Amino acid sequence: IAIVLATVIAWSWLINMARDMTSAPMMGMPAMDPWALGNLISMVIMWVIMMVGMMLPSATPMILIYARVVRQKNTLSAARALTASFTVGYLVVWAAFSVVATLLQAALQDLDLISSMLESTSSVLGGALFIAAGVYQLTPLKRACLKGCRSPLDFVLHSWRKGRIGSLVMGLEHGVLCAGCCWMMMMLLFVVGVMNLFWVAALTVLVLAEKALPAGEWTARIGGVSMLGAGIWLLSRSP
Repeated sequence: IAIVLATVIAWSWLINMARDMTSAPMMGMPAMDPWALGNLISMVIMWVIMMVGMMLPSATPMILIYARVVRQKNTLSAARALTASFTVGYLVVWAAFSVVATLLQAALQDLDLISSMLESTSSVLGGALFIAAGVYQLTPLKRACLKGCRSPLDFVLHSWRKGRIGSLVMGLEHGVLCAGCCWMMMMLLFVVGVMNLFWVAALTVLVLAEKALPAGEWTARIGGVSMLGAGIWLLSRSP
């Protein structure tokens, strides 16, 4: 229930923010300084909430299996605390990713490579990011991280640690695996639009399909080839 509520709240916030961005009049407004502290904090919060909405659903099988295991060895209240600690560890990794993504976004805005609507203004940048994402989808590192994400019971058995600190560390480790699996796909948001909810949802579904479907590894490969094709097409359009 907590996972569902967190996901619904995150997506509701994203929908409201996207609506505000598209409805607000931009003409005649001075350009915002992407490096201003207030803007950086706002963007970090946006990225964190987006990562909760995108990544928490795909982590649900792992969280539920961990919860089932700790319920067998602890009281209900202790099991809930351990599961919460595991989930916090997982989300801490994506919060760290959100800080890095915010700094990258500010740099790209400063170079006028993404617009005020947070989408690429350069077909060269867009093509390069799609090609990089496509190549990464086909690398051994991607396959290793995806294998870890697709085997939640194996992860719990081989990475088991006791106590709340142990559960937090396990959550961090799983978060690193998940980030290693998906970080390059998140970079594609700079091409299609960070607040373009259609593509945010599409990437969410792709991440979930890679981790949960029986043919998830083939889904990742097909996605990689498709990204390569999209990148080549974008580069062909560059002047």
